[in-house]
Amino acid sequence: MVCLNDVKKAHEKIQHSIHMTPIITSSQLNEHCEMEVFLKAEHLQKTGSFKIRGATNAVMQAVAEGARFITAASSGNHGQAVAYIADQLGIPAVIVVPEDASRAKVEAIKSYGAEIEYCGLTSAERIPRAKQRAKERNGVYIPPYDDPAVIAGQGTIALEILEQLPNIEVIVAPVGGGGLMSGILCAVKNSKPEVRVIGVEPESANDTYLSLQDGVITAISGTSTIADGLRTSQPGNLTFPIISEHLDELVLVSEEEIKEAFQFLLERTKQLVEPSGATALAAVMAGKVGKSNEKVAVVLSGGNVDLYQISTLLKSEMFNDELSGKKGIKEG
Repeated sequence: MVCLNDVKKAHEKIQHSIHMTPIITSSQLNEHCEMEVFLKAEHLQKTGSFKIRGATNAVMQAVAEGARFITAASSGNHGQAVAYIADQLGIPAVIVVPEDASRAKVEAIKSYGAEIEYCGLTSAERIPRAKQRAKERNGVYIPPYDDPAVIAGQGTIALEILEQLPNIEVIVAPVGGGGLMSGILCAVKNSKPEVRVIGVEPESANDTYLSLQDGVITAISGTSTIADGLRTSQPGNLTFPIISEHLDELVLVSEEEIKEAFQFLLERTKQLVEPSGATALAAVMAGKVGKSNEKVAVVLSGGNVDLYQISTLLKSEMFNDELSGKKGIKEG
């Protein structure tokens, strides 16, 4: 089990390799939600997401223990993060991606110096191959979330939030495999347990929600949610017990609610945040999280958006009509 001290050690280790991301506020957002909302801007983090925190901690640990070769299985934010930090440390890395990986994501990983290997279409195919490549070269495979060093690294977000917002009452973050959420919980519940921590999943990617209901890890068959960073089939063996014990609440949001949050961030705050990164805000904007006048921190977990897909992520003009009329949010 990851403890608060592990998160603090991770912060000491990685703080010079990552950004302390800013807190963004919006009076229009506060008015809409009827509470004080603080956006933790991890989309402005190195490599464009929070993933660099856990990847940096895990890769640094592996290198300190003698690793001279790193692998990961990911076509997204985790792959970019591992590639970046391995390059910074001068360690060769191979990222195993699906055969249908988008060109934009592959090029981003390549830009950080990693070798790309294509393998299958599912994580069940990619992960064994990445582990095999690591074994062949006496290297280390870096998991995306189910790893103590990764969890501790992700938890450094919470340390920053508590430092930047000492009077915060609620922290809201998206839940995929659970690395981010379990790290936040390890930091918060062992330092300021009175702060409520709430997780958010897409309705169609509700594996953690179902697992909490069942009391055991429960897998889903698949999902096509626009929040592609949250398309895990089940929570991790390490992350789920932490979430099960400490999470105050988990709520679900629809695809349309995610689009509303994505569009609000782009149109009103001028921030380009990927759908996965906007999922936590979607719950707050939909009135599913927080109480009137509460101070709520929302993790915008990433900003790696395929620019050619932006048009598919925008709601209709009804969204503009609702915000500028019904909800009383003015232009400008």
